[in-house]
Amino acid sequence: MSSEIRTIGVLTSGGDAPGMNAAIRAVAREAMYHKVKVKGIKRGYRGLLNEEIFDMRSVDVSNIIQRGGTVLGTARCTEFKEEEVQQKAAEICRKHGIDGIVVIGGDGSYRGAQALARHGINTIGLPGTIDLDIACTDYTIGFDTAINTAMDAIDKVKDTSSSHERCSIIEVMGRHAGYIALWCGIANGAEDILLPEKYDYDEQKIVDHMVLNRRLGKKHHLIINAEGIGHSTSMARRIEAATGIETRATILGYMQRGGSPTCTDRYYASIMGAYAADILVAGKSNRVICYKDGKFVDYDIEEALSMTKSIPEYVYNVSQRI
Repeated sequence: MSSEIRTIGVLTSGGDAPGMNAAIRAVAREAMYHKVKVKGIKRGYRGLLNEEIFDMRSVDVSNIIQRGGTVLGTARCTEFKEEEVQQKAAEICRKHGIDGIVVIGGDGSYRGAQALARHGINTIGLPGTIDLDIACTDYTIGFDTAINTAMDAIDKVKDTSSSHERCSIIEVMGRHAGYIALWCGIANGAEDILLPEKYDYDEQKIVDHMVLNRRLGKKHHLIINAEGIGHSTSMARRIEAATGIETRATILGYMQRGGSPTCTDRYYASIMGAYAADILVAGKSNRVICYKDGKFVDYDIEEALSMTKSIPEYVYNVSQRI
């Protein structure tokens, strides 16, 4: 692969996350600082295959840093797993003069970037996911906004739950990872926190906990349930039948993906975006940008994808005790 970069493409892939626009803006502005052209690619890998590619100017990324979602759009593209499709995508990059691509997304997006690198396109990945489930980094773009959105909504539900002396089961996003549930469970003072990584599906323990708390005089009982466990509505019916305590389920859903990003997400996304453009210009490829142990660093994609991540045992234990 050539170390001389004249044109950088940027795309967002997979689920959208607040702060993606800040990353797009930083990639574009930093590349332009280096006198490198930038092309925006709409709708992720699907848009790349459909050649939805346009020349990006500085003005095109003005006034987007505060906006949620992604101005480039995003889409799932399952066929990108196929070798011939990956080859076609690389050929399209060459056709449009794209020497390197910055891909903003999660693990699945990284695998697409890895495939493009194998076919001769310089690629850099940025961790864009609200789930905080990318093992190589302590921070992912969108997580901070998502947990603050969820926390605010949970506080409101908790108020009315206390007024009616009921139990509330609030389902937050996190299909395979329980970080949103864990953080919000601690921050919102939940009585029970159910994580995909830890839950043993013993509802009797929850029932016993609720009954004990009611005897102690608690007027409400808050359960934070991760999407990966789900079935919050049927769980609420079972718990109400077992305890006699009115129980309601609230599923926050996609509201957690939206909204104006927090200062934290804007800041980290901006630095990561600039870092991506810088290392592409410097001739690096097949890397992912991470925030690890207080520093912005980059790892080889293969190394990053081989890493594993688990719920911190001490944090989980504290969440159960307090």
